[in-house]
Amino acid sequence: MLPNIELKRLNGKTEHTHDYIGKVLLIVNVASYCGFTGQYAGLQKLYTDFQAEGFEILAFPCNQFGAQEPGTAEEILQFCSSRYAVDFPLFEKTDVNGSQTHPLFEFLKHAAPGILGTEAIKWNFTKFLVDRKGQVVRRYGSADDPASITGDLKKALAEPG
Repeated sequence: MLPNIELKRLNGKTEHTHDYIGKVLLIVNVASYCGFTGQYAGLQKLYTDFQAEGFEILAFPCNQFGAQEPGTAEEILQFCSSRYAVDFPLFEKTDVNGSQTHPLFEFLKHAAPGILGTEAIKWNFTKFLVDRKGQVVRRYGSADDPASITGDLKKALAEPG
């Protein structure tokens, strides 16, 4: 089950993972200058379509892959809102690999290893679907378009908390 981990939004507000208990979550490491950055549009569509059913996207900018998220918190917020009209939660820049890995990503990687059992995240826009009970349902790679997870998302939303 998802442990209670402190999270900081780009605007400085502190939250915890347990603030999202009972919701279906898609947790994603994102970047503004990545070949997959266009996925913001698909993520926003999922959020718009399913938020009312108890769905939340938690996005964590990450600068570990090709320095593709170099901006400040304000620059990231501006980019996401002006280019993609993102209104799902954006959190502080986060390490997803290495000695400074954020505890949330330590948990996610262990709960849902990638291909051949490797826990390391390979690139930006790796996605983790978490059900209402805090169980990691599935890990999706960078190349998995947000629309492709709709079936898994609907199934998770249909299950009781």
